[in-house]
Order: sequence, then structure tokens, then C-alpha cells
Amino acid sequence: MLHFSKYQGLGNDFLMVDARQPGPAADAAAALTPERIRSLCDRRFGVGGDGVIVALPPQAEAEVRMRIFNADGSEPEMCGNGIRCLARFLADSDGDGPGRQWRVETLAGLIVPQLRDDGTIRVDMGAPFLRSETVPTTLSCGEAGLPQGTLNIDGEELSVAAVGMGNPHVVIPVTDLAAVELERLGPALEAHPAFPAKTNVHFVQVLAPDHLVMRVWERGAGPTLACGTGACATLVACHSLGLCAQEACVELPGGPLTIAWDGDPQHSVWMSGPAEAVFDGMVTPELWGVPPQQLEPAADPQPSAEVSSQTVDCATVCISGCVRPDACPSAAARAQALALLERSSLDELVTLASDSLEARTRARIARGL
Repeated sequence: MLHFSKYQGLGNDFLMVDARQPGPAADAAAALTPERIRSLCDRRFGVGGDGVIVALPPQAEAEVRMRIFNADGSEPEMCGNGIRCLARFLADSDGDGPGRQWRVETLAGLIVPQLRDDGTIRVDMGAPFLRSETVPTTLSCGEAGLPQGTLNIDGEELSVAAVGMGNPHVVIPVTDLAAVELERLGPALEAHPAFPAKTNVHFVQVLAPDHLVMRVWERGAGPTLACGTGACATLVACHSLGLCAQEACVELPGGPLTIAWDGDPQHSVWMSGPAEAVFDGMVTPELWGVPPQQLEPAADPQPSAEVSSQTVDCATVCISGCVRPDACPSAAARAQALALLERSSLDELVTLASDSLEARTRARIARGL
């Protein structure tokens, strides 16, 4: 069974799982697979979402580690909207107020979001990656100080610029955003050979030096209402090309973000925007894909001395399935969770989840956030 909360940032929505402490939630998070993620994110047959975000214990000098999975089960390096949702989720879960900030480990490095007085989240997104090999892209660095070039898509020549924000982005300035055929151009650019790790795709129209409007095709997710790292990459590209100011309102289909960067390649990009709770819930065994026979309590494992002497981060190495099924280090915790399922009725489990979720909801209301 998987307990989750759903959060959204400008319509970019995620299922949040708190696996910071040992227990059933951590065990369930360790059992996430691409197939389960796709089922959870299905908007007709599952919960629905652009991705799943798991809060985990840190591995280095940070407070929490974030893993994010796209709706197709792939794992990107970072997500700007996602980390704002994570910060709001952590604040709601732990009772934190304005001014609280978190040092968050991501595959893109250390990211620091902060809760503001108005309930929005301001995030130090780190410095942009402007060298071709760090984006990564085969485009050569141009006069503007970032990778640039012309790509041919179905006979159409597109002038593009590439920026890395811990994940790859391609930005295409246009004069008429409404005329862009996103469903045709988005997937072609995402998988273009110029981007060996694939890329997020952003078309942008400059309305004024401090006002950009853009459309998003996210790698692994398709068209989405918002992309925080994409908004950052878009401002960096447009400012480098001389198209906009150092700070601008970046208007996405789901709403606006404020992005600021002073033009120094060594300095951070700053993102400010909302993140809001939607609902809390619990996944049923059927959606989770647990056969009835697996709900029987398992015997306590007897791991070998070799296995016992080694630490296995199940949430990292077992994402596609247990790598040590005969001596799983998480088997004891999983056995406890399955035993709870076996001895508890569905009504009792729902009541248990509801009590926890109601307490979190009351805490949100009490803080007026």
C-alpha cells in the first residue's frame, strides 16, 4: 500500500511520497517500478500526474534527497515545479512556516528552495550549464556564450539555443507562439541526435523585455502546463541572446513564474512561484499490482554474512526490481508491512490513512497556508 499526497505547481502535478523514515512508505517507495509509475500517473485508470516525487534520507550534506520520475517511468535529473511542490509538501508535513529553507540533494546537484511569507517558493536553481558537453548537446558554442545552431525538422529550419539546468533544454524563439505545431515539433526535437540524452523543448515569444510567454514539451512527459527548469533555461537563453532583461515574468500555460539571472555564468538562476496541495490518498493493492498471495506475511529473512556486511540503497538500485531477492535487506520491513495488510481490514487501513492525512490537512488550515 502506498500513501501519497498530490501537489501541483502551475498545473504541473505530482504524487508525493514521504520515504524519509523507515517503514511501509519507504518500503513502498523502494518497490516503485517504471510500470507502477506509469499506472499511478495514468489519468484515466490511475491517480493521474505528470510524475512521482519521493523524499528520501540524504546521502551527503543535505537535509533530504529528491528522486523524481516522469509519467513514463523515466528519471530526470531535476524539475523546477517538482522541487517547489516538494518544499511545500515538506512544510505541510513537518509544520514549517515562512522562512524555512531546505538543502535538497538531486541528480542535478544541491538545490535550495525557501518558503516565502506569501506561501510561494523561491528556489536557488544553481548556475546554468552553458558548455555543450555539460548540457549535453552536439551544438557548438556560439557568439552569445551558449550552444547555438540551426536544426532541420521535417524540412523546417529552426534557430535554437541550448541550456542545461541540471537537465537539458532547447529554446526556440518565435514571433507567433500560437502558430507553433508543438505536437509535431516537440517529439522530433526531444529525440533529435543533437541531444544525446534527449531534451526538454521550449518555444518562446518575447512580448516585452520583462515578459516572456512559452510553451513546453517535456522530455518523457510530452506537453505540460509548466516546467520550472525550462522557464529558467528560457530566460537564460533569451537574456544571452539579447532578447530580454535579467528578470522577467515567464508566462506558461499553467501560470507565471518569476525568473532572474544576472548574466554571469557562475551565478545562480532564481525561480519564484506557487505550489499547492491538491489531495491526499492511498493506493489500492489492485492499482499497486500486488497479487493476493503476496499479501501473506513473509518469513523473516536470514541474510548471509556477505549481504549483512554491505549496505544496499533499495530506493536507488532496486527501482526496476529487487537485486537480492534471496537476501533482501528490506525484507524485514516489507514483511512487517505485509503482515499489517494481512491482519487489517481495508476499512481499518483507510481509517489509519485518513487519521494521518486529516492531521496534515488540519495543520495546513491552522497555518492559513
